Amino acid sequence: MKLNSQIPEGPLSDKWSQHKFNLNLVNPANKRKYTVIVVGTGLAGASAAATLAELGYNVLAFSYHESPRRAHSIAAQGGINAAKNYQNDGDSIHRLFYDTIKGGDYRSREANVYRLAELSGNIIDQCAAQGVPFAREYGGHLANRSFGGAQVSRTFYARGQTGQQLLLGAYSALIRQMNLNKVNFFPRHEMLDLVTIDGHAKGIVTRNLVNGEIKSFAADSVVLATGGYGNVFYLSTNAMASNVTASWRAHKKGACFANPCFTQIHPTCIPVSSGHQSKLTLMSESLRNDGRVWVPKKEKDQRNPNDIPENERDYYLERLYPSFGNLVPRDVASRRAKEMCDAGLGVGETGLAVYLDFKDVIDREGKDWVAEKYGNLFDMYKQITGQNPYENPMMIYPAVHYTMGGLWVDYNLMSSIPGLHVLGEANFSDHGANRLGASALMQGLADGYFIIPYTIGNYLSSQVPFNDNNHNAFKESIDSVNNTISRFLNIKGNKTVDEIHKELGKIMWDNVGMSRSTESLTKALHLIPKLREDFYNNVNIPDTNHEFNSELEKAGRLVDFIDLGELMAKDALDREESCGGHFREEHQTSENEAKRNDEDYAYVAAWQYKKDKHELCKEDLKFENVKLATRSYK
Repeated sequence: MKLNSQIPEGPLSDKWSQHKFNLNLVNPANKRKYTVIVVGTGLAGASAAATLAELGYNVLAFSYHESPRRAHSIAAQGGINAAKNYQNDGDSIHRLFYDTIKGGDYRSREANVYRLAELSGNIIDQCAAQGVPFAREYGGHLANRSFGGAQVSRTFYARGQTGQQLLLGAYSALIRQMNLNKVNFFPRHEMLDLVTIDGHAKGIVTRNLVNGEIKSFAADSVVLATGGYGNVFYLSTNAMASNVTASWRAHKKGACFANPCFTQIHPTCIPVSSGHQSKLTLMSESLRNDGRVWVPKKEKDQRNPNDIPENERDYYLERLYPSFGNLVPRDVASRRAKEMCDAGLGVGETGLAVYLDFKDVIDREGKDWVAEKYGNLFDMYKQITGQNPYENPMMIYPAVHYTMGGLWVDYNLMSSIPGLHVLGEANFSDHGANRLGASALMQGLADGYFIIPYTIGNYLSSQVPFNDNNHNAFKESIDSVNNTISRFLNIKGNKTVDEIHKELGKIMWDNVGMSRSTESLTKALHLIPKLREDFYNNVNIPDTNHEFNSELEKAGRLVDFIDLGELMAKDALDREESCGGHFREEHQTSENEAKRNDEDYAYVAAWQYKKDKHELCKEDLKFENVKLATRSYK
C-alpha cells in the first residue's frame, strides 16, 4: 500500500492555515444530512462529538462506560502543555514544536507536531472558557510548571486532577449537544467490528454489554477515539477496561497500524507490591519538579532512607543530566532507574524501586505549600502504600503508561480506510518514539476541538449521504461477530481470561518491555503463538452471550491483545535501532543512551493486515526545519 500523508506544501508556519483554506467544505444546510459515528468519549472523543454536533452534523457517540465521565482521560494528573509564554522564559510555538520533535527522538512528522504546538494556546482558551479551574497566580493569571524534556514552564494544571477537570469541560459541551438532541449517546456499547462498503468506512457493529444485543449502526464517517493499548502488558497505569479492540478490528479491515512497538514506560509509578494486582498507579511527572530522585550508593542498603546521609546518596539524574536533572524525558528516566535497580541499588523489599524525595522542598517552602500543590497525589500515595510522603521519600519504579503507536493517519487524521478518522492516543500520534509529559491531553483536545471539525468536512463533501444498515455488509459483519462469540463460548476450558492475560503480560514485559534484544524478541515471537493456541484450547467463559458477561468482554479484548503483542514484537525486531521508548540493547551509545539509525529507519512503520499476515508499508519522515541530532539532556 502506498501511503499519502497529505502534508501540505509551503512554509511550516503556514501549512495548517493554508490547508484549512484549501479544504472542501460542507454547506451548513447540508451538514444535517450527514451522520458521524464517534467511538470513545474521553477527551478526544467527547470534544470531537460535541464540536461536530455544534457544527450541525448528526452524531452517534458510543462508550463502553455508563457515562463519558468514566473515560480513562480522567486519570491524567499533571497538566497540559501550551506555548503561551506566560512566564516570559523564552517559550514559543517553535520551541514547543522543537522540544516535542526532540522528545520523540525525531520519529514524528514535522507538520503534525508544528500544528499541535500552533493550536496549543487555543486549547487553553477553550478550556478556560468552559470553566476548567486551572491553577492561577496571585494576580489572577494562569499558572505554569515545568515537565520533563523542557527547560521552560508551559504546563497548565489543576492540581493533580488536570485530566478530570478537562474531561468535565468536554463532557459539559457533549451533554449540551445531547440535550439538544444533536448527539445520540449509546452507553455500555462496545464496538466489535468496522463495516466497510466499497472500501469506505460506513458504520460499526456493537455489543450491548448489559443484555448482549448485537446491533449495527450506519453512518457517513466513523471516528475512533478509543485510547491506547498499554494493557497488552496486563499491568499498566491504564484503566483495567482500556483495550485495543476497536482499533484492531479496524486494522483487520484494512487500516494500517503504525509503530506498534513505540510504547512508553513512565518512570514515576508506585512499584508492584503483589502478584494479585490488576493495575499500577501513576504518580504524576509533575512531582519531579520538586522531588529529587536518588538511590543509596551502597548496594542492598536497607536502612531507613532518612538515616542515609547526603554523602551516601546518589542523585543520579542530577549527576548524569545536570541541565535537565530530574526532568529528563520519561524514556531516559525509566532506563536509568532500571539500571540502578539492576546494579543492586534499588530500594524496598523487592529492590525494584528508587526514592523520590521531597525533604528539600518541604524544608525550603513548607509543608503547606507542598500540600497545596500536590496534596491529592500525596494522599493517594499514602492510601495505597501506607507511607506518609511528607515524612518519608516516595518509592517509585517505571511502569507501562502511554502508547505512541496506533492506527496510521494522514494530516487530515484519516486512516488508510477512507472515511475512518482516528483521534488522540488511538492514532500513531504526534509524539514519535516518546511522548513528553503533558502532551497527551494537548493532542487529544487539538484533534477533537480544532482539527477533525475542519478535516472531516473535506471527506464528507465528496460523499452522498448514506444511512442503510440493511446493506449486506452489515449483515455479514453481524454474522462474523456472532460466530466469534459462539466460538469463545464453546471452548469450555479450565483457565480464566485473566490467567492467560497475565501470561501474555509477563511475556511482553520480559521480552518487549523497557529493554529489547534480538534474543528476547525472537523468544516473544515463539511464545505468543503458543499462548494463542492455549487460549483457544483452554479458556473458560461462563454463561451465555445474551446477558451481562464480563468474561466474554475480556476474552474478545485478550484475543486482540495477543495478536497485537505479536505485531509489537515483530515491529520491534524489524527496527534495528534504538529511539525513544524503543530501546534495543544491541543499539546503544557508550553512555547507554539510545542510538538511532537515521539512514535506514527514519520512517513510520505502518503494517497492513493481509490474510493473517502483516506487510510493512513505510512513510518516510522528512526533516526540513530541525536538524537530526543525537538527543542530549546533559
